[in-house]
Amino acid sequence: MNTPTSFGASTDVLGHPRGLPTLFFTEMWERMSYYGMRALLILFMTTAMQDGGMGITAANAAAIYGLYTGAVYFMGLSGGWIADRLIGSQKAIWYGAIVIMCGHIVLAVPTEESFFVGLVLVVLGTGLLKPNISAMVGLLYKSGDPRRDAGFSIYYMGINLGSVIGNFVCGYLAVTKGYHWAFGAAAVGMALGLLYFRTKLDSLEGHGSEASEPMSESGTKISWSIVSLVLAGIATVTVLGIAGIITFAPVTIAGYTAIVFTIIFFLYFGYIFFLGDLNGTEKKGMMALFLICVASTLFWSGFEQAGSSMNLFAQDHINRMWGNFEIPTAWFQSLNSIYIIVLSPFIAALWIHLGKKVYNPTSGIKCAIGLIIMASGFLVMFSAATYASQGLKVAPYWLVVTYFLHSVGELCLSPIALSAVSKLSPKRFAGQLMGVFVLTYSIGNIVAGLLATGYDPENVSTLPGLYYDIAMNSMLCGAVILLLMVFVTQKWEKEVESVANDSAEAKPTAATAS
Repeated sequence: MNTPTSFGASTDVLGHPRGLPTLFFTEMWERMSYYGMRALLILFMTTAMQDGGMGITAANAAAIYGLYTGAVYFMGLSGGWIADRLIGSQKAIWYGAIVIMCGHIVLAVPTEESFFVGLVLVVLGTGLLKPNISAMVGLLYKSGDPRRDAGFSIYYMGINLGSVIGNFVCGYLAVTKGYHWAFGAAAVGMALGLLYFRTKLDSLEGHGSEASEPMSESGTKISWSIVSLVLAGIATVTVLGIAGIITFAPVTIAGYTAIVFTIIFFLYFGYIFFLGDLNGTEKKGMMALFLICVASTLFWSGFEQAGSSMNLFAQDHINRMWGNFEIPTAWFQSLNSIYIIVLSPFIAALWIHLGKKVYNPTSGIKCAIGLIIMASGFLVMFSAATYASQGLKVAPYWLVVTYFLHSVGELCLSPIALSAVSKLSPKRFAGQLMGVFVLTYSIGNIVAGLLATGYDPENVSTLPGLYYDIAMNSMLCGAVILLLMVFVTQKWEKEVESVANDSAEAKPTAATAS
């Protein structure tokens, strides 16, 4: 039986709204498909054609990897807007999942042309699904609900459980059956997520079923026309590229794309800030959120070396033999997710304990700490790369320690930042600002790909410098952001939360009204 709380949410699953498991398992299967393929992407591209790969140089493969992962999150901006203004979050999640599944099916076809078509489809589908399923977690909780951070942490465990499944299943199939079998397994994972979401829609209790800020009839027609033109343009460029009529220089394109995405971030964020008719408290919340966005961008530009330079490092320079068994390279990608699953309850309990007994840092402070901890992991990689540059195969524990530090940093930043977006955003812009925030993943991923172009299999001596620079720059930026959080934006975050709590208390619950 549902037990209503003072925040008006049903709590029949571990004290949380019953829609949380629906979003948890849907996201779990979507992340299984995404991370299962992501772990193989740069390995597939750099593997020689006679061995079942594409034979692309490491630099170009890293740039393509960064463009792909960056585009995945960039499309979240349009995905959030489409949900807010046209179809609602539920339909965006449903149709996005269908497109993702089709993308993985196309990737399973063993041709070079199908590879790029499949990547485009996964990009488009994830852009619809990713920002909206995250935003819907926030919609399950009323303003001021103290369970929100814990809810996002539970949801985040679903992401990482899916990653573990994807890395192990797809990584094993890539070695034993071939890369395209692994891509096919990713399609099966997304199909399971589709089925689960469809059968559990009632648990969402109508949240996200309609557009939160619907457009007029004429505006809707114009918007769909624009969407159709954009899709036609993407299809045209893809076909022309596959046909060889137009050519691409991946590294150059990645550099320009990072600049364009950054400009779009500032324009969209600035549009909401200056033209969104915000009051003083909402603007303070937006400024606090801006610093969190900066920390997030820097974090992912380092963290996402996992799928590119660190993935190649594991393949080329780690002793992967365990007795007579050679550990598949993709399995190392699971270390991060395993740590997240194990450590999540302890980190969540830490924040609760600090809040009750000592001092509960604001979301911004937690994010800055996470960035600094992540940076320390690259000091470990600097040492490992130093040994590798001497021609040695290094032990796996270097990656084990690095991923531990990265995972602790991620737990301090990523779920907290997601929660902060839902807390600090003006409610009428919640979906769009979640899309803007996901854009920080996009910029970070492209920058990560550009940094990974410094990985040269023919000149291993460049590796220590790459990891040292990432470590030092991230630590310095993290320290500056931390100081700004402590002395400036901390009080702004508390003001926003106080206003939200007062608003929640002022609204009568259904029981009180009756």
